[in-house]
Amino acid sequence: MTTSREIRLKSRPVGVPTADNFELASVELPDPGPGEVQVRNTWMTVDPYMRGRMNDAPSYVPPFQLGEALQGGAVGEVTRSNDPSLKEGDLVSSFFGWREGFTAPAQAVQKLDAHGLPAEAFLGFAGMPGLTAYVGLLRIAELKDGDVVFVSGAAGAVGSVVCQIAKLKGHTVIGSAGGADKVAFLKEIGVDHAIDYKAEPDLTAALMRAAPGGIDVYFENVGGAHMEAALMAAKPFGRFALCGMISQYNNTDLGEGVRGLVMAVGKSLKLQGFIVSNHQDMQVQFLKDLSGWVASGKFKGRETVREGIENAPAAFLGLFKGENLGKMLVKL
Repeated sequence: MTTSREIRLKSRPVGVPTADNFELASVELPDPGPGEVQVRNTWMTVDPYMRGRMNDAPSYVPPFQLGEALQGGAVGEVTRSNDPSLKEGDLVSSFFGWREGFTAPAQAVQKLDAHGLPAEAFLGFAGMPGLTAYVGLLRIAELKDGDVVFVSGAAGAVGSVVCQIAKLKGHTVIGSAGGADKVAFLKEIGVDHAIDYKAEPDLTAALMRAAPGGIDVYFENVGGAHMEAALMAAKPFGRFALCGMISQYNNTDLGEGVRGLVMAVGKSLKLQGFIVSNHQDMQVQFLKDLSGWVASGKFKGRETVREGIENAPAAFLGLFKGENLGKMLVKL
């Protein structure tokens, strides 16, 4: 490659991002120097957490810079190598997404052992979203025999993996998602009770009907009314894994408080937020378990794919409109 197209942050969004916050640019790729490689990306990911990086505010990751290419997970092939650890044709993952290609130090990419999985899986169920589900359910929520598990955003990249792991371990699973197609998908992956929150006038009542005896574990991806419903339905000593709250990401202020939070005291609930990068020690066991589930036909991955770097902003914006079933990916 001699040139690459990339998506840059043109302006910082206020509230819900729009296409005007992004711009497409072309750059010349330098030849790889000593210890460097050149990579042609084949797939990239868009993820809800990227919305926070578009604000000029401190967080657990630095903000994106105006006029510079955005960053995110990607997989691709080495096209030129000037480092003995990698050769042309090697499959690698990196954090140099939102661009068609790049030149970087070999240490900045990771050679992939495919484990019999397609490359794009390492941006979805075999990558960060899958590990997030595994960590949140097993370590943060401390899944125990007999637990009833409630998952919001259950048809999304993380939620759909949470549901399947919980089912594989023999648990009753309740999943919430928006729309008939997503509810059908939840039933396809074995969810016991699928709630279409868009069709329910009272989410708390719907959850109570699905779990008349209460829930032991709540995996939080949405926030707002879903958190309130989970607080009301939780059994004493319930455990909440707070992974994300996509309903809150475009707020321009702190938003409204959560009603029913007092239940956390009376019920002795554990509510714990987590960032998956703090739990990389679980990755080896995660991939071992996952590859076994996939090989035995017990696990189903699902992606929503947009094609072309020029469509990456639309793919990202689609996350906040509920357009993704499973992982939202861009094929390059």
